[in-house]
Parts: sequence; structure tokens; C-alpha cells
Amino acid sequence: MSAPRGEFSSRFGFLMAAAGSAVGLGNIWGFPTNAATNGGAAFLFTYLVLAFALAYPALMAELIIGRHAKANAVTALRGLARGPATARLGVAVGYAGMITVSLILSFYAIVSGWMMAFMFSSLADIAGLSALSQWLATGSLARDSVFTAAFMVLTLYVVNAGVRHGIEKWASRLMPALVLILLALIIYVMTLDGAMDGLRVYLVPDFSRVADTGLLLSALGQAFFSLSLGVGTMLIYGSYVSKRENLPALGGMVTLLDIGIAVTAGLLILPSMYVALANGIEIYNDQGGLIAGPGLIVAVLPALFDQMGEAGVLVGLAFFVLMTIASLTSSISMLEVPVSYVVEEHNASRRKAVLVLGLSITVISLLLVLNFNTLFDLVVSLTTEYSQPLLGFFFAVFVGWIWHRNGVLTEIRQGCPDAEQGLFWKIWPFYIRYICPVAILAVYAQMLLG
Repeated sequence: MSAPRGEFSSRFGFLMAAAGSAVGLGNIWGFPTNAATNGGAAFLFTYLVLAFALAYPALMAELIIGRHAKANAVTALRGLARGPATARLGVAVGYAGMITVSLILSFYAIVSGWMMAFMFSSLADIAGLSALSQWLATGSLARDSVFTAAFMVLTLYVVNAGVRHGIEKWASRLMPALVLILLALIIYVMTLDGAMDGLRVYLVPDFSRVADTGLLLSALGQAFFSLSLGVGTMLIYGSYVSKRENLPALGGMVTLLDIGIAVTAGLLILPSMYVALANGIEIYNDQGGLIAGPGLIVAVLPALFDQMGEAGVLVGLAFFVLMTIASLTSSISMLEVPVSYVVEEHNASRRKAVLVLGLSITVISLLLVLNFNTLFDLVVSLTTEYSQPLLGFFFAVFVGWIWHRNGVLTEIRQGCPDAEQGLFWKIWPFYIRYICPVAILAVYAQMLLG
């Protein structure tokens, strides 16, 4: 018999954990630059529509499966099967999700380690330890290995404490802190020269781009994958939700939180980039687009902080604390996916599962550090561009085509007795059965065809 499962003690705890899972490094550095290069507010409008039209239905699919099964992804999907073939498919999708999320965590830990190193570099500056600060701010095999391992230790510590005393407790502390730091940084950056230029790029619409297929697919990909969909993290969190909770309402709140923080992050990142430009720092890449991804965080913004003098040290510290928090709230949800499987399917203690899986992923991370130029981009591409979209497609297929419609409705009714008369049930089944699979395949095809 498997060990007793945890459960979130409150709606607030679940919302903070689920929003923390969705709000990660990619949201903070990816969404704003994506918007700026795709028509500004025109992209924002398209993104908002697609987030609720497509990403929210897909999120609900995972939450409903998870709460129905009260189990890990493998057990949950296998339990929805109609026969041996769909049972094997469910097991395969569950295992593929665990492998994918573990590999995502392996490279995510490296980038998160960079955030921690920059955070400590700012602290070293404050303490007057310039040599240490320089070492922490400069990429090297030793630094990257140490901080990758350190970040994984933090992740293991939180997940080992369990759902209520680990994931929920720390997410409930870290997410409000993240929002407060984000707002404080926005207020400060808005006072600097160049900030208004970045704000205009972000918020002034270029409606000529709305009909652009590239913008549509880019917004769809951002909306769908920013919610941590496809690899089972939301399924696992859904399995820890009480049967008394109204799932459509909870899913809507998570979607609103994720969108709200992503859009708010744009109010920091884009103005900061144009403040950097006003200070003579290059913010465009060789192709003429805005620098995004890790290059933005480890090159453009640190150079800006250096030019701010003493204030830059404090601003840099606050920014990298923000990034470390965003990293940790996402990483704990990733590790929980394979941990829940090992605990439930193999009757292992949580402590042992966390230790074995965490150390295994850390070893993979260190191998990526050692072979960074060869393996890092390859693993990122395989997991986020190829595996994750396909897994998202199969989750939609399981809810839309394999799980009996009455079974889905029965599960939703447990926390929402009048669900059948509500707008959600009149629209969502059609979306998850037809629209979501087609939309996901469209994104997948776009990625494959470039």
C-alpha cells in the first residue's frame, strides 16, 4: 500500500503553489521580449484571448484528471483507459512526462544557479568583497557546478518536507515576496531615463501585426506553455486539491495569476532594457531582435546595474532575489512529478524518493555543465519544443476522447454541484475535445517546420 498522500490545506496555498509553478524564469524574461518583437499590445491582446480560450481549458484537463485520480500521472492516465491499448498509452505518456520534466529541471537548475550566483555577487559587493563578487558574477565550471548543486539542495529541502509543510508553506511565503519585489523594481525603473521608451514598445499596439500567423502561433505557444502544461505538474497539484473545491474557479484564478504576473513582468523587463540602451548598453542581437533568454539576465541587466553605482547594487540584489524565488517555486513543482510516482507506485518513503531522484537529476545537470556547448541547447530543444507540446496533446486527447464524458462531469460536480448548467460545461468539453488538440498540433507543426 502506498504512503498517505498530502493535500493542500487552503485555497490560497494551492493558488500560490500552482502560480509559482507557472511563473518561472521563462515568464519573466521570455514573455516581455516576445511581446515587444510581436506588435506590443497587439501581442498582449492576442495572448490574453488565447490564454483563456485555449490554455485555460488545457489547464483544467490536468487539474480534473489529477483530482479525480488522487495519484501520480502514470496511475491517473492508466485509470482513465478504456482498454489495454489506451492503458499502455496512458503509462507511456505518464513516463514520458516524468522524463521530460526531469530533464527540464536538469537544465533549469543550471540557469537558476546563475541567478543565485548573481544574488550572492550583489551581497559580496555590499560587503566590499570585490574579488568574491567578480568570481560569482563570472561564468566558470567551478561556479556553475557549485551553484547548480546548491539550487538543487534548496529544491530537495522544500519537496522533502511534503505538500503542506514544504510546497504549500514555501510557495505561500515566496510568491507574495516575488510580487512585492517585482512591483518595487517597476516603480524604481520607471523613474529612469529610457523607461518610457520601453513602455511604449510594450504597450503601444501595432495592429498591422494582428493578422500575422507568426504572432498568432507565438502568442498561442506562450499562452499554453507558460502555465506548465503537458508534463504533469498541474495534474500532480490537482491531485492534492480537496474534493470540496470548485475546480473551474480555481483554474481560472491560476490562469489570471499567471497572466497577471507575466504581463506585470513586462513592465519591468522592457523599460529596463531601454534604460540600458539609454546608458549605451547593446540590447539587440545579431539578427536585430531584442536579446532574450539567459543573455538578457546574465549580460544586459547586470551591465545596467553596474552603471547605476551604489543604487545598482541594491537593485541588482532585489532583481536576482526575484529571479531565484521564481526559479524555486517552479523547480519544486517539477521535482514533485517523479517523486509522487516513486512514493505511490514503489511504496518508497518521500525522503528516499527525493534524495535518489534529486541526486540523479543533479548528476545530469552537472553533466550538462561539463558539456554545456554540446548538450545544453539540445536538451532544452528536445524537452520544451518537441516533447512538451506532444504530451500536452495527449492530455487533451485523454480528457476529450478517452475519459467518459459523464465521469468528467461527475468529478467537476463534487466541488461545483451546478456545473452542468454553468457556462464552463457548455463550452469546455468542446474545446478540450476539438480546439485544444488542433491548436497544440499547430504549435507543434510550427516548431517542426520553423
